Amino acid sequence: QVQLVESGGGLVQAGVSLRLSCAASGRTFSSYTTGWFRQAPGKEREFVAAISWTGGRTVYADSVKGRFTISRDNAMNTVYLRMNSLKPEDTAAYYCAAGPKYLINYDDRGAYDYWGQGTQVTVSS
Repeated sequence: QVQLVESGGGLVQAGVSLRLSCAASGRTFSSYTTGWFRQAPGKEREFVAAISWTGGRTVYADSVKGRFTISRDNAMNTVYLRMNSLKPEDTAAYYCAAGPKYLINYDDRGAYDYWGQGTQVTVSS
């Protein structure tokens, strides 16, 4: 079992930056692929970014590419999502997820085994 706890969300103005954190406990977190998803009201949960278990590979949704950066610190059992140049359309609940070590379908939310409770990000114009 892996427990995930997100933090760092908040209410911000467009154009500013936020950093989300996902702290993990339980089984060896460094053996898991980790992803960030988000869900806006009335919409399906969508893929944002993912990082391989080594941290050597990252993947992003087109909507955040160039603005968001995912990273991990396996010694701290934490994954981060740095979000720059935030837009109102980034408003959503952001969820951290952990999946198999050799996951290849990073953007498939069904491929992840463990989820956090989410942290809200609201961007005002």
